[in-house]
Amino acid sequence: MEILIDVVLPVFLIIGFGYAAARSKLLSESAIDGLMKFSQSFAIPCLLFRSIAGLDLSTSLDPGLLLSFYIGAFAAFTVGFFGAHKGFARPLDESVAIGFACMFSNSLLMGLSITERAYGAAALTGNYVIIAMHSPMFYAFGIGLMEWVRSRGQGLSGAALGRQVIKAIFSQPLVIGIVAGVVVNLSGLPVPEAVGAAADMMGRAGLPAALFGLGGILLRYRPEGDKSLIAMVCAITLLLHPIVTYSLARWVFVIDTAALRSAVVTAAMPPGVNAYLFAHLYSTGRRVAASSVLIATALSIFTAWFWLQALP
Repeated sequence: MEILIDVVLPVFLIIGFGYAAARSKLLSESAIDGLMKFSQSFAIPCLLFRSIAGLDLSTSLDPGLLLSFYIGAFAAFTVGFFGAHKGFARPLDESVAIGFACMFSNSLLMGLSITERAYGAAALTGNYVIIAMHSPMFYAFGIGLMEWVRSRGQGLSGAALGRQVIKAIFSQPLVIGIVAGVVVNLSGLPVPEAVGAAADMMGRAGLPAALFGLGGILLRYRPEGDKSLIAMVCAITLLLHPIVTYSLARWVFVIDTAALRSAVVTAAMPPGVNAYLFAHLYSTGRRVAASSVLIATALSIFTAWFWLQALP
Protein backbone atom coordinates (compact mmCIF):
# COMPACT_ATOMS: atom_id res chain seq x y z
CA MET A 1 0.00 0.00 0.00
CA GLU A 2 2.91 2.34 0.69
CA ILE A 3 4.11 1.92 -2.91
CA LEU A 4 0.63 2.77 -4.18
CA ILE A 5 0.47 5.95 -2.09
CA ASP A 6 4.06 7.15 -2.41
CA VAL A 7 4.94 6.09 -5.96
CA VAL A 8 1.89 5.51 -8.14
CA LEU A 9 -0.62 7.95 -6.66
CA PRO A 10 1.39 11.19 -7.23
CA VAL A 11 1.59 10.47 -10.96
CA PHE A 12 -2.15 9.88 -11.17
CA LEU A 13 -2.90 12.93 -9.03
CA ILE A 14 -1.21 15.12 -11.64
CA ILE A 15 -3.25 13.41 -14.38
CA GLY A 16 -6.35 13.85 -12.21
CA PHE A 17 -5.69 17.56 -11.71
CA GLY A 18 -5.49 17.97 -15.47
CA TYR A 19 -8.73 16.04 -15.91
CA ALA A 20 -10.46 18.17 -13.26
CA ALA A 21 -9.15 21.42 -14.76
CA ALA A 22 -10.49 20.46 -18.18
CA ARG A 23 -13.80 19.17 -16.82
CA SER A 24 -14.42 22.34 -14.80
CA LYS A 25 -13.49 24.48 -17.83
CA LEU A 26 -10.61 26.11 -15.95
CA LEU A 27 -8.59 25.20 -19.05
CA SER A 28 -10.14 25.18 -22.49
CA GLU A 29 -9.58 22.40 -25.01
CA SER A 30 -7.29 24.69 -26.97
CA ALA A 31 -5.24 25.39 -23.81
CA ILE A 32 -4.86 21.64 -23.17
CA ASP A 33 -3.87 21.12 -26.80
CA GLY A 34 -1.28 23.90 -26.46
CA LEU A 35 0.12 22.35 -23.27
CA MET A 36 0.44 18.96 -24.96
CA LYS A 37 1.99 20.58 -28.03
CA PHE A 38 4.57 22.32 -25.83
CA SER A 39 5.39 19.19 -23.84
CA GLN A 40 5.48 16.66 -26.67
CA SER A 41 6.94 18.85 -29.42
CA PHE A 42 9.44 20.90 -27.42
CA ALA A 43 10.03 20.01 -23.76
CA ILE A 44 10.14 16.21 -23.94
CA PRO A 45 12.28 16.14 -27.11
CA CYS A 46 14.77 18.29 -25.15
CA LEU A 47 14.59 15.81 -22.24
CA LEU A 48 15.22 12.88 -24.60
CA PHE A 49 18.03 14.71 -26.39
CA ARG A 50 19.92 15.46 -23.18
CA SER A 51 19.29 12.03 -21.64
CA ILE A 52 20.30 10.01 -24.69
CA ALA A 53 23.27 12.26 -25.51
CA GLY A 54 24.63 11.51 -22.02
CA LEU A 55 24.08 7.73 -22.00
CA ASP A 56 27.06 5.42 -21.93
CA LEU A 57 25.90 3.34 -24.86
CA SER A 58 28.72 0.85 -24.48
CA THR A 59 27.27 -0.33 -21.17
CA SER A 60 23.60 0.69 -21.55
CA LEU A 61 22.68 -1.27 -24.70
CA ASP A 62 21.70 -4.55 -23.05
CA PRO A 63 20.36 -6.92 -25.75
CA GLY A 64 18.45 -8.88 -23.11
CA LEU A 65 16.62 -5.74 -21.98
CA LEU A 66 15.62 -4.79 -25.52
CA LEU A 67 14.66 -8.32 -26.57
CA SER A 68 12.57 -8.86 -23.42
CA PHE A 69 10.60 -5.66 -23.93
CA TYR A 70 10.21 -5.75 -27.71
CA ILE A 71 9.39 -9.46 -28.02
CA GLY A 72 6.68 -8.76 -25.45
CA ALA A 73 5.48 -5.74 -27.45
CA PHE A 74 5.26 -7.62 -30.75
CA ALA A 75 3.57 -10.54 -28.99
CA ALA A 76 0.99 -8.01 -27.74
CA PHE A 77 0.52 -6.69 -31.27
CA THR A 78 0.11 -10.18 -32.70
CA VAL A 79 -2.50 -11.24 -30.14
CA GLY A 80 -4.34 -7.91 -30.49
CA PHE A 81 -4.28 -8.00 -34.30
CA PHE A 82 -5.51 -11.58 -34.66
CA GLY A 83 -7.92 -11.19 -31.74
CA ALA A 84 -9.54 -8.21 -33.48
CA HIS A 85 -9.46 -9.73 -36.98
CA LYS A 86 -10.34 -13.35 -36.26
CA GLY A 87 -12.09 -13.10 -32.91
CA PHE A 88 -14.14 -9.95 -33.56
CA ALA A 89 -14.23 -10.04 -37.38
CA ARG A 90 -12.79 -6.55 -37.74
CA PRO A 91 -11.29 -5.44 -41.09
CA LEU A 92 -7.55 -5.68 -41.58
CA ASP A 93 -6.87 -1.95 -41.29
CA GLU A 94 -8.88 -1.62 -38.07
CA SER A 95 -7.12 -4.71 -36.70
CA VAL A 96 -3.74 -3.05 -37.37
CA ALA A 97 -4.85 0.04 -35.40
CA ILE A 98 -6.04 -2.13 -32.51
CA GLY A 99 -2.81 -4.16 -32.55
CA PHE A 100 -0.86 -0.88 -32.50
CA ALA A 101 -2.77 0.19 -29.38
CA CYS A 102 -1.88 -3.13 -27.75
CA MET A 103 1.87 -2.71 -28.27
CA PHE A 104 2.36 1.07 -27.91
CA SER A 105 2.70 1.36 -24.13
CA ASN A 106 2.96 4.78 -22.53
CA SER A 107 6.72 4.46 -22.08
CA LEU A 108 7.41 8.18 -21.91
CA LEU A 109 4.88 10.02 -19.77
CA MET A 110 3.98 7.24 -17.35
CA GLY A 111 6.84 4.75 -17.68
CA LEU A 112 9.49 7.37 -16.92
CA SER A 113 7.45 8.99 -14.16
CA ILE A 114 6.63 5.80 -12.26
CA THR A 115 10.12 4.32 -12.62
CA GLU A 116 11.66 7.55 -11.32
CA ARG A 117 9.21 7.75 -8.41
CA ALA A 118 9.86 4.12 -7.50
CA TYR A 119 13.61 3.76 -8.01
CA GLY A 120 15.06 7.25 -8.50
CA ALA A 121 16.45 9.16 -11.48
CA ALA A 122 19.56 6.96 -11.60
CA ALA A 123 17.34 3.97 -12.51
CA LEU A 124 16.12 5.48 -15.77
CA THR A 125 18.96 4.31 -18.03
CA GLY A 126 17.04 1.24 -19.20
CA ASN A 127 13.93 3.33 -19.81
CA TYR A 128 15.84 5.71 -22.07
CA VAL A 129 17.36 2.82 -24.01
CA ILE A 130 13.86 1.44 -24.65
CA ILE A 131 12.47 4.88 -25.51
CA ALA A 132 15.28 5.52 -28.00
CA MET A 133 13.84 2.76 -30.19
CA HIS A 134 10.18 2.86 -29.12
CA SER A 135 8.59 5.50 -31.37
CA PRO A 136 10.82 4.99 -34.44
CA MET A 137 10.38 1.21 -34.42
CA PHE A 138 6.66 1.11 -33.71
CA TYR A 139 5.76 3.93 -36.08
CA ALA A 140 7.84 2.32 -38.84
CA PHE A 141 6.13 -1.02 -38.23
CA GLY A 142 2.62 0.36 -37.79
CA ILE A 143 2.71 2.84 -40.67
CA GLY A 144 4.42 0.36 -42.99
CA LEU A 145 1.88 -2.37 -42.24
CA MET A 146 -1.10 -0.02 -42.48
CA GLU A 147 0.08 1.47 -45.77
CA TRP A 148 0.67 -2.03 -47.16
CA VAL A 149 -2.80 -3.16 -46.08
CA ARG A 150 -4.44 -0.12 -47.67
CA SER A 151 -2.31 -0.08 -50.81
CA ARG A 152 -2.88 -3.71 -51.80
CA GLY A 153 -3.99 -3.75 -55.41
CA GLN A 154 -3.16 -0.06 -55.93
CA GLY A 155 0.30 -0.64 -57.39
CA LEU A 156 2.20 1.37 -54.74
CA SER A 157 5.91 0.58 -55.19
CA GLY A 158 8.16 -0.49 -52.37
CA ALA A 159 10.23 2.69 -52.77
CA ALA A 160 7.13 4.89 -52.55
CA LEU A 161 5.96 3.04 -49.47
CA GLY A 162 9.41 3.41 -47.89
CA ARG A 163 9.43 7.17 -48.52
CA GLN A 164 5.99 7.46 -47.00
CA VAL A 165 7.05 5.62 -43.85
CA ILE A 166 10.31 7.55 -43.44
CA LYS A 167 8.55 10.89 -43.88
CA ALA A 168 5.93 9.99 -41.28
CA ILE A 169 8.52 8.83 -38.74
CA PHE A 170 10.88 11.78 -39.03
CA SER A 171 8.09 14.32 -38.81
CA GLN A 172 7.71 13.28 -35.16
CA PRO A 173 9.43 15.76 -32.77
CA LEU A 174 10.15 12.97 -30.28
CA VAL A 175 12.04 11.04 -32.94
CA ILE A 176 14.01 14.17 -33.89
CA GLY A 177 15.05 14.62 -30.25
CA ILE A 178 16.10 10.97 -30.02
CA VAL A 179 18.09 11.08 -33.26
CA ALA A 180 19.82 14.32 -32.24
CA GLY A 181 20.80 12.75 -28.92
CA VAL A 182 22.20 9.65 -30.62
CA VAL A 183 24.19 11.79 -33.09
CA VAL A 184 25.75 13.85 -30.28
CA ASN A 185 26.44 10.71 -28.25
CA LEU A 186 28.17 8.80 -31.04
CA SER A 187 30.03 11.77 -32.53
CA GLY A 188 31.26 13.24 -29.27
CA LEU A 189 30.27 16.72 -30.43
CA PRO A 190 30.29 19.17 -27.51
CA VAL A 191 27.00 20.86 -26.67
CA PRO A 192 27.50 24.57 -25.84
CA GLU A 193 26.87 25.17 -22.16
CA ALA A 194 24.09 27.70 -22.76
CA VAL A 195 22.32 25.34 -25.17
CA GLY A 196 22.63 22.43 -22.74
CA ALA A 197 21.31 24.51 -19.84
CA ALA A 198 18.35 25.70 -21.90
CA ALA A 199 17.56 22.13 -22.99
CA ASP A 200 17.76 20.97 -19.35
CA MET A 201 15.32 23.68 -18.25
CA MET A 202 12.89 22.74 -21.03
CA GLY A 203 13.26 19.05 -20.28
CA ARG A 204 12.43 19.44 -16.58
CA ALA A 205 9.09 20.98 -17.53
CA GLY A 206 8.21 18.18 -19.93
CA LEU A 207 6.88 15.31 -17.80
CA PRO A 208 4.74 17.30 -15.31
CA ALA A 209 3.23 19.38 -18.13
CA ALA A 210 2.55 16.30 -20.24
CA LEU A 211 0.95 14.37 -17.37
CA PHE A 212 -1.29 17.34 -16.55
CA GLY A 213 -2.20 17.72 -20.21
CA LEU A 214 -2.85 13.98 -20.49
CA GLY A 215 -5.57 14.35 -17.87
CA GLY A 216 -7.25 16.98 -20.01
CA ILE A 217 -6.94 14.88 -23.12
CA LEU A 218 -8.48 11.83 -21.39
CA LEU A 219 -11.65 13.82 -20.69
CA ARG A 220 -12.41 13.59 -24.42
CA TYR A 221 -12.14 9.80 -24.55
CA ARG A 222 -15.49 8.71 -23.18
CA PRO A 223 -15.82 4.92 -23.22
CA GLU A 224 -18.52 3.74 -25.58
CA GLY A 225 -19.40 0.43 -27.21
CA ASP A 226 -17.13 -2.49 -28.13
CA LYS A 227 -16.76 -3.46 -24.46
CA SER A 228 -15.32 -6.91 -25.12
CA LEU A 229 -12.77 -5.61 -27.61
CA ILE A 230 -11.71 -2.79 -25.27
CA ALA A 231 -11.36 -5.34 -22.44
CA MET A 232 -9.11 -7.42 -24.69
CA VAL A 233 -6.84 -4.42 -25.41
CA CYS A 234 -6.64 -3.55 -21.69
CA ALA A 235 -5.77 -7.14 -20.75
CA ILE A 236 -3.07 -7.36 -23.43
CA THR A 237 -1.41 -4.07 -22.51
CA LEU A 238 -1.61 -4.34 -18.73
CA LEU A 239 -1.08 -8.10 -18.30
CA LEU A 240 0.20 -9.97 -21.37
CA HIS A 241 2.97 -7.53 -22.35
CA PRO A 242 4.51 -7.28 -18.86
CA ILE A 243 4.11 -11.03 -18.22
CA VAL A 244 6.00 -11.90 -21.42
CA THR A 245 8.63 -9.24 -20.70
CA TYR A 246 9.10 -10.35 -17.09
CA SER A 247 9.36 -14.01 -18.04
CA LEU A 248 11.97 -13.38 -20.73
CA ALA A 249 13.97 -10.90 -18.65
CA ARG A 250 13.96 -13.04 -15.49
CA TRP A 251 14.41 -16.56 -16.82
CA VAL A 252 15.59 -16.44 -20.44
CA PHE A 253 17.95 -13.45 -20.75
CA VAL A 254 18.58 -13.13 -16.98
CA ILE A 255 19.17 -9.36 -17.03
CA ASP A 256 20.21 -7.36 -13.96
CA THR A 257 17.70 -5.93 -11.51
CA ALA A 258 17.80 -2.33 -12.76
CA ALA A 259 17.20 -3.40 -16.37
CA LEU A 260 14.43 -5.81 -15.27
CA ARG A 261 12.64 -2.97 -13.48
CA SER A 262 12.87 -0.63 -16.46
CA ALA A 263 11.65 -3.28 -18.91
CA VAL A 264 8.72 -4.53 -16.85
CA VAL A 265 7.48 -1.15 -15.60
CA THR A 266 7.55 0.19 -19.17
CA ALA A 267 5.78 -2.91 -20.51
CA ALA A 268 3.10 -2.61 -17.81
CA MET A 269 2.02 0.87 -18.84
CA PRO A 270 -1.35 1.47 -20.58
CA PRO A 271 -1.56 2.50 -24.23
CA GLY A 272 -0.18 5.98 -24.85
CA VAL A 273 -2.11 8.79 -26.49
CA ASN A 274 -0.14 7.98 -29.65
CA ALA A 275 -2.24 4.81 -29.93
CA TYR A 276 -5.29 6.99 -30.48
CA LEU A 277 -3.40 9.42 -32.71
CA PHE A 278 -2.35 6.52 -34.95
CA ALA A 279 -5.96 5.32 -35.21
CA HIS A 280 -7.09 8.89 -35.87
CA LEU A 281 -4.44 9.30 -38.58
CA TYR A 282 -5.99 6.44 -40.54
CA SER A 283 -9.62 7.05 -39.42
CA THR A 284 -10.10 3.49 -38.20
CA GLY A 285 -10.40 1.89 -34.77
CA ARG A 286 -10.66 5.32 -33.13
CA ARG A 287 -13.42 4.45 -30.67
CA VAL A 288 -11.65 1.32 -29.42
CA ALA A 289 -8.27 3.07 -29.21
CA ALA A 290 -9.66 6.12 -27.37
CA SER A 291 -11.67 4.09 -24.87
CA SER A 292 -8.75 1.71 -24.29
CA VAL A 293 -6.41 4.61 -23.51
CA LEU A 294 -8.87 5.97 -20.94
CA ILE A 295 -9.88 2.72 -19.26
CA ALA A 296 -6.41 1.14 -19.24
CA THR A 297 -4.92 4.34 -17.78
CA ALA A 298 -7.44 4.19 -14.91
CA LEU A 299 -6.83 0.46 -14.34
CA SER A 300 -3.06 0.93 -14.39
CA ILE A 301 -3.24 2.57 -10.95
CA PHE A 302 -3.69 -0.94 -9.61
CA THR A 303 -1.71 -2.97 -12.14
CA ALA A 304 1.32 -0.66 -11.81
CA TRP A 305 1.15 -1.12 -8.03
CA PHE A 306 1.01 -4.90 -8.54
CA TRP A 307 4.07 -4.96 -10.78
CA LEU A 308 6.06 -2.70 -8.45
CA GLN A 309 5.25 -5.12 -5.64
CA ALA A 310 6.25 -8.12 -7.75
CA LEU A 311 9.61 -6.71 -8.89
CA PRO A 312 12.74 -7.27 -6.79
